[in-house]
Amino acid sequence: MSAVCAAGASYKGCSTRFTSGLRLSSLMLSALLTSTLVRAADVVSAAANPLAQPKSMQQVGVPVAATHAAIPADNPQTPGKVALGQRLFFDARLSADGTIACSTCHDPARAFTDGKPVSTGIGGRAGQRNAPTILNALYNATQFWDGRAATLEQQAALPIVNAVEMGQPSLDAAVARIAAIPEYQQAFRTAFGAAPDGPNLVRAIAAYERSQVSFDSPFDHYITGEHDAIDAAAQRGWELFNTRGRCNKCHALSEDKRDTTNFTDNDFHNIGVLIVRHDVVKLAKQARDLLGSGDAAAIDRAAIQTDMSALGRFLVTKKEPHIAAFKTPNLRNLLLTAPYFHDGSHATLWDVIDHYNKGAGLNNPYLDEDIVPLALSERDIDDLVAFLASLTSPAYNDAAAIELKRQRELSRTTRPQRDTARAFGPKPVRPKPPTDGGAGPHAGN
Repeated sequence: MSAVCAAGASYKGCSTRFTSGLRLSSLMLSALLTSTLVRAADVVSAAANPLAQPKSMQQVGVPVAATHAAIPADNPQTPGKVALGQRLFFDARLSADGTIACSTCHDPARAFTDGKPVSTGIGGRAGQRNAPTILNALYNATQFWDGRAATLEQQAALPIVNAVEMGQPSLDAAVARIAAIPEYQQAFRTAFGAAPDGPNLVRAIAAYERSQVSFDSPFDHYITGEHDAIDAAAQRGWELFNTRGRCNKCHALSEDKRDTTNFTDNDFHNIGVLIVRHDVVKLAKQARDLLGSGDAAAIDRAAIQTDMSALGRFLVTKKEPHIAAFKTPNLRNLLLTAPYFHDGSHATLWDVIDHYNKGAGLNNPYLDEDIVPLALSERDIDDLVAFLASLTSPAYNDAAAIELKRQRELSRTTRPQRDTARAFGPKPVRPKPPTDGGAGPHAGN
């Protein structure tokens, strides 16, 4: 999984569609072709960004065995395949109108997120979900906030054909956009020994995404015995994370053993984030009526295009306890991935911890049982943020320092999630689930 450079400097042979009977002047045609070539050159330029390059395995903290285990037997990593996937990842020609690439929502400069509460696709269409990072996604047991994709290959395919994201009518339509380009013809034959097709297109993108391992943080060095790699505040935060902060209830594979690698239980939890906005009784009934079990495309449309997005894991399983449950995310490089949670509703890490500190979800019958008031002091919260900041990989140090300063200054004046009385109060009585199969219109914070 060594670094692989993007091959080639430009694309040729891009086809242009003409409306029947329309005549373009030579000047207009020249401008159109020039624009096409500029876009092709931009693909190469964006893919060549140092932050976009496949990452070395020689990082402190990389779980070597888990990394190899995450590579599927039917899609082994090869330099040619990763290089092809890298180029495709940055190519907006995969979208219906040529404006949206995978990298539009997964920008390497933002740790492969987009900095928006919810992502925007073709025609400025807004989705319902915050863009999760691609970094370390190869270790995820499932993909997307609701786990509707089992593999990175499935994950790579769905946005291409979602009308709110890349807008192609089919994967074959996306393939057709690039299949006539000589550079792609050659790259596919090098990587797969065949002409471009849909299955190999998503295999290449998935291979590139699996090259994005991100470790070597100050915390990784601290865990190996460099005790001065993180400061006293971050060390206190690490203890809080695993004790009174109760973060390890979700951000560890086991409550009894500290997780120093991925910080996730690969499970789904209702943490009380803003389901008050929705009548989940009605939405749950709609989901049961409209979505067939295993219909990945229909579930994807509901998750990105409709208010049923608020149902989270329930969209996939149709199990009532999964109403508004979302996947526990990896915590690395968090300072680059704001705003937070599945709907991007929390602007800072202080907001996130305030949310948990107050116990959240007073009227939420599906709230995870581990969500309780935490009675964390302001210093405790600062220490937890210091620990989370220590999970930043070296390539993002400068940007993370700027973002930490911004969030800290904002937290001193704006704390919409803070509720000290609830944080230091008793655990509220949890309401019982309604008998009609939904959480009710008033379930929320």
